[in-house]
Amino acid sequence: MDGSRHAWLQGRGPYLSLVGAIDDATGTVPYALFREQEDAQGYFLLLRQIIQNKGIPLALYSDRHSIFSVNPKRPESLEEQLAGERQLTQVGRALKELGVQSILALSPQAKGRVERLWGTFQDRLVAELRLAGATTLEDANEVLWEFLPRFNDRFAVPPAQAGSAYRPLESGICLQGVLCFKYQRTVAKDNTVRLGGRTLQLLPGLDRLSYAHARVEMQERLDGSLVLHYQGRVLATQDAPAQAGTLRARKGGRAPNSQAGLRVGVSPIPFHLYGAQGIGEVGPGPDPEDARPQAGNLAPHKPGPNHPWRKPFLLTKSLNN
Repeated sequence: MDGSRHAWLQGRGPYLSLVGAIDDATGTVPYALFREQEDAQGYFLLLRQIIQNKGIPLALYSDRHSIFSVNPKRPESLEEQLAGERQLTQVGRALKELGVQSILALSPQAKGRVERLWGTFQDRLVAELRLAGATTLEDANEVLWEFLPRFNDRFAVPPAQAGSAYRPLESGICLQGVLCFKYQRTVAKDNTVRLGGRTLQLLPGLDRLSYAHARVEMQERLDGSLVLHYQGRVLATQDAPAQAGTLRARKGGRAPNSQAGLRVGVSPIPFHLYGAQGIGEVGPGPDPEDARPQAGNLAPHKPGPNHPWRKPFLLTKSLNN
């Protein structure tokens, strides 16, 4: 498995990276695809297609690109020191979950089979792309996927041992939940988690209303969706609403287009602040921030002359009665 950055379109379009794999037993290319850059998402797409078409390979031979392994010269983090092992990359973690042995080459010459494949493709495939007039990434992939079956039919060799070494995907394995990007997050006090520019609101469950301070796993899947896992189960989520600060004025304002003065994103106003309106009839009422006592404005409370505290306590009935 490897990637090749090359002028595949010969100046008719952008530079592209071809990500692909070659079967060591037959010399066939189970799958390949063009990407703008050699990235982890491209290898996830490559692995997904190979597994769906042929099965899970026993081992993958690759170089020491940062996509596959962590730089050994990088100082160990505290988590790595406590665990006693290096943290895996996203692709390395996925291979481990699938039970695929990862073999890292020490030099480009060590993975000569895939390097020779790139040499062949930079001759034959480049000519195919030129004859087809490909100018974009989409055009290049269409030509590539039409070219691969013809290439495999012509250059495939019989394996030394009959049968397939690919393992079938077990029914209990969710391939989308393996070939994805996983991150550990702590749920905030408002029952939300963030990843990049997105914020998810966790919905109450049957056994738990809030997950504040819980450690959850966020999965960013290949289709762009975000899935939250907690103790082996999927949590119900939805996109969190806009923050209160963007909906209210800077000081004591109302939310735009609010109905009946109901403020959005503010904690519920205590019952006694509604006065005679009650909870069923929500009116504008005072702002909770304005209702807070201000320091320096509090006067000591003095009971009136008829207050019960000023009257003596009289026992009007006998305890025996």
